[in-house]
Amino acid sequence: MEKRVQFRSSWLPWVLIAPQMAVICVFFFWPAAQAILQSLQEQDAFGSSTEWVGLDNFQRLFSDATYLESFKTTALFSVLVAGLGIVLSLLLAVFADRVVRGVTFYRTLLILPYAVAPAVAGVLWVFMFSPALGVVAYALGKFGYDWNHLLNGGQAMALIVLAAVWKQISYNFLFFVAALQSIPKSLIEAAAIDGAGPWRRFWGIQLPLISPTTFFLLVMNVVYAFFETFGIVDAATNGGPGKDTSILVYRVYYDGFKAMDLGGSAAQSAVLMLIVIVLTVVQFRYVEKKVNY
Repeated sequence: MEKRVQFRSSWLPWVLIAPQMAVICVFFFWPAAQAILQSLQEQDAFGSSTEWVGLDNFQRLFSDATYLESFKTTALFSVLVAGLGIVLSLLLAVFADRVVRGVTFYRTLLILPYAVAPAVAGVLWVFMFSPALGVVAYALGKFGYDWNHLLNGGQAMALIVLAAVWKQISYNFLFFVAALQSIPKSLIEAAAIDGAGPWRRFWGIQLPLISPTTFFLLVMNVVYAFFETFGIVDAATNGGPGKDTSILVYRVYYDGFKAMDLGGSAAQSAVLMLIVIVLTVVQFRYVEKKVNY
């Protein structure tokens, strides 16, 4: 029977949630409301004069071919980052769950990238793949593959995808390891006694039981790819070459702080927020049906 806490006073629950509500209002609702308001205005570069322009910023935005191209770039980048990040971290977690000796050392090594800031991660990968100094670019050259992400848009995309996936693997890894360890060992041993091999045990028992964790990480990785990869793109490619790696969140920064188009940048923020909300709703509406709780 479910036990529910009963408060004697009606104001105590509101007092308890007040700090969290204050944080959400200050750091989410207030900036979001400011962004929507500024997207309907036009300001000069110094912010000294403001003019109400209605939906002109949005109209100008969607008539820009380079902005529409950023949607394709962001979609490709997000699918690769979320897909590769979840698959690789799940693979590492399965291996880590089977390690008997040195398991603490192995898991600690996989968690280390989580302590690295996105901009630092971007710089590290740029050093490794630098056409002039990078050890990886040098090794690829020995195999006859000419690497230069400064000139090749596909290689630049590969570089930021690798850096973003590497940065996020630790986060995914922690959740997958915890989910795998929560599965009763008796289930795995019973399946092994019945003759099920490692792949059959993983596909038929472990994967369905960790589906809530996988769904949670899918939502978090999509949000990560859309919002939290700005530092990697800025440090690694600056959105280049040309606009080949200019994802939506980087365009918000570039148009707002470099091109000084504050109204257009705010309109892009509103569009980006709407996209992430729609994607999250779609995931909860359709993907969650395949989750076994």
